[in-house]
Amino acid sequence: QVQLVESGGGLVQAGGSLRLSCAASGRTFGMYTMNWFRQAPGKEREFVAAISWSGANIYYRDSVKGRFTISRDNVKNTVYLQMNSLKPEDTAVYYCNAENLYWGQGTQVTVSS
Repeated sequence: QVQLVESGGGLVQAGGSLRLSCAASGRTFGMYTMNWFRQAPGKEREFVAAISWSGANIYYRDSVKGRFTISRDNVKNTVYLQMNSLKPEDTAVYYCNAENLYWGQGTQVTVSS
């Protein structure tokens, strides 16, 4: 069992930056592929970024490429999402996910125009 707790969300103006963190419990964190998803009001949850256990493989959805950076620290059991050049369409609840099995409670990101 893995428990995930996200933090770092908030209100930011367009063009600004936020850094999300996801702290994981459990000794197997370093074995999991970690993902970030988001869900905007009235829309389905969508994939944002993924990082393999070693960090060697990283994937992004097209709309965030060049603006978002996913990273992880397997010693701290934490995965990060650095979000730069934020746009109003990035507004959503952002969820951390481990190996497509475990979910955090989400953190709200609101980008004002």
